[in-house]
Parts: sequence; C-alpha cells; structure tokens
Amino acid sequence: MELLLEDIKAKGLNNGYSYAEYRVLVSDLAEKGASTGPEQTEALSQYTQLNNSRMRRWDKTLKFTDEVVDKIKSVDQKVLWVVLSESWCGDASPALPVMHKFTEINPNISLSIILRDENLHIMDQFLTNGGRSIPKLIAVDVKENTVAATWGPRSEKATKLVEDYKSEYGKLTPEFKQDLQIFYNKDKGQSIIQDLLELLPLK
Repeated sequence: MELLLEDIKAKGLNNGYSYAEYRVLVSDLAEKGASTGPEQTEALSQYTQLNNSRMRRWDKTLKFTDEVVDKIKSVDQKVLWVVLSESWCGDASPALPVMHKFTEINPNISLSIILRDENLHIMDQFLTNGGRSIPKLIAVDVKENTVAATWGPRSEKATKLVEDYKSEYGKLTPEFKQDLQIFYNKDKGQSIIQDLLELLPLK
C-alpha cells in the first residue's frame, strides 16, 4: 500500500487534471463527439455531451450554506483528493463540481482528477462491491501520508435508491438512470456535500 500511496500522490500532484483542466477536456471531447477511455462509441460520446451540460449547470447553480462554508474553512491541514473518473460517467457530473467548490472555499483541500482506464492498478485497490465504479475519491492526509478515507461512486442517499431498485428489479434500467439524474437535480448536491464533510478533519 505504501508504493501505491506514493503512486496515487504522484499521479494526483503531477499527472492529474485540475477541475478547470478536466472541464476543458470534457468540453473539447463533447464538441468532437468523443469521450475519454480506449472505447469510443456513440453512446459514450452522448453521455460525455450530457455530462458537459450538467457540469456547466452545476457550476452555475451549486449553493453552500454559511454553516457548511464555516465547517470547510475550519480544515487546517493539507488534504489531497484524488478522484478516478471518465468523461462519460453520469455520477461524476454532480459530484465533481461539489468537490471543486470545497477546494475553492479552503485551499488546504486540493483536487486532482485522474482517468480510471489509464490507472486501473489504482482503481483495482478501491473497488465498490467488486466493481470499478466511478467517480471514486481517495482522500490522502498529506502530513500523515495515509489514505484517510474514500468516497463514491454516489452519495449515501443515491446509493440507497440504487440498491433498492436493484434488489427489486435486478438491474438498473435507462429509465432509472434518468430518475437518478432527477434526484440529483432535486437534491441540489446537498447529499454529496454532507458525505464529503464527513471525510474532512473538521474542527
């Protein structure tokens, strides 16, 4: 795990995308009708275009309460969030703008986005129920040089919706995925905010 941690930090600090760089990447791919990753399909390119629009909307509409802002500002140690993602990932579009906002509020928190399919050796150490589910946030305590926590691919509330649907119907349908996006829109990022607060060393 020590070697893996060094690789996560190196990737996060030197080879990852900042949020602004990731937004440019996704926007450019959306314009070209392409996506990140080795597989290029019409579906993945359409998801990339959808996510580009969604992130643009989240960037404009996301709101944090004064209480949440104060909690985030109380973090006085360096935290590195390395997030595995891909441009086509529907669950990343509401999550990444929230993470970015945390870093804007407190520069002690830094965000670096790396692509899952280029970093499977990292992804495979942070599976969700055996799957390579993304986005996956790996929170590194820089001072202690440890993985302090992980999060993803969804908030606790969204995860419950997914698990309940799977247990009843066996798999996620396109209709459910649409319903999940409606949940994200109604929730306005608040469930993700609350989950991420629990990852932080708050005062």
